[in-house]
Amino acid sequence: MDTTVRNIIVTLALIAGLLSGAAAAADLPRPPTDKDRCAVCGMYVHKYPNWIATIVFEDGSQVFFDGPKDFFRYALEPQKFKAKGRKVAKLFVTDYYGVKFVDATTAYFVAGSDVMGPMGPELIPLRNREEAETFARDHGGGEVLAFDDVTPAKIPR
Repeated sequence: MDTTVRNIIVTLALIAGLLSGAAAAADLPRPPTDKDRCAVCGMYVHKYPNWIATIVFEDGSQVFFDGPKDFFRYALEPQKFKAKGRKVAKLFVTDYYGVKFVDATTAYFVAGSDVMGPMGPELIPLRNREEAETFARDHGGGEVLAFDDVTPAKIPR
C-alpha cells in the first residue's frame, strides 16, 4: 500500500476515534460548578466529586445531588421537590470505583455497607452487578439493588 494512502487511512481512523469520543463525552452531564447545590438538602455538591449524581431534563437543565440517596429521594418523589411533569432525559450517578458518571438505570447500588457518604449511610453506586457484589463482600453491604429495586424504604436515613 502506498504511504500516502496508508497515512490518509490512519488519519481518517484517528478522526473517527476522536469524533466517537467527543460524542460519548457529549452524552455526559456537565460537571457541577461551585454554585450548584443538592436539589434535596442544599449542600454544595462540587465539594464531593466522588458522590455526585445528576438528573438531566429534556430541556438540557440539570439538578445535582450530593449522593445517590438524595438522588433517589428526588427521583422517587418528584412532586415533593416541585419537579413533577419535568421530562427526564438521563440519570447519572458516580461509580464508586471508577469515580466517573455512569447511567444510573444500569448501575447497581449497595445498601448497608461500612462506607459513608457526605451525609452518612449511603447507597454505593457501582457500574455492574459483579463489582457491586464484590464491594458488598468487602464492605459488609447488606443488599445489592438494581436501579428499579430502590424504593423509599431502602434509602438509608
